[in-house]
Amino acid sequence: MATKTNDFTKMMQDMMAAFPVDTKALQDSFKSQAALGEKMTKVVLEAAEKSAEVSNKWTKAALGKLGEVSVVKEEPTDYAKSVTDFASASAEMAAEHMAAFAEIAKRVQMDTVELMLAAGKDISAEATAAMQKATSEVTAAAKKATDEVAAVAKKATTAAK
Repeated sequence: MATKTNDFTKMMQDMMAAFPVDTKALQDSFKSQAALGEKMTKVVLEAAEKSAEVSNKWTKAALGKLGEVSVVKEEPTDYAKSVTDFASASAEMAAEHMAAFAEIAKRVQMDTVELMLAAGKDISAEATAAMQKATSEVTAAAKKATDEVAAVAKKATTAAK
């Protein structure tokens, strides 16, 4: 006994056709998410570039100071003074460069907050527009269904008389 296999592809297509989907809204949402991603990437790359510059500057300064420590001295106390000067300069450079990193982090935080607030406004506007469109479509569909039911009821009443 052979049975006919149901065509699930056709069934799914019919089911999806029964539920109207606003593909423009999905495309707009994707575009706005891609734009947000692009802006966030720009913020991250700028921060990474500035961070690399600070690190490079710090490394060059530390190596320059280390070169001064490695120079041959005539007196043993000169070695102690040289190491003390290096330690002092290193601490000063650390504070200076950590402050530079903090400024970079603060800038990234401010830019990120601005982007997220702007994205929130965009998403809110898109959601409002989508809800208004869906409401009008549902209202139109309900009115159409009500009109069709009323027409059928009227025909049935007329036929019964």
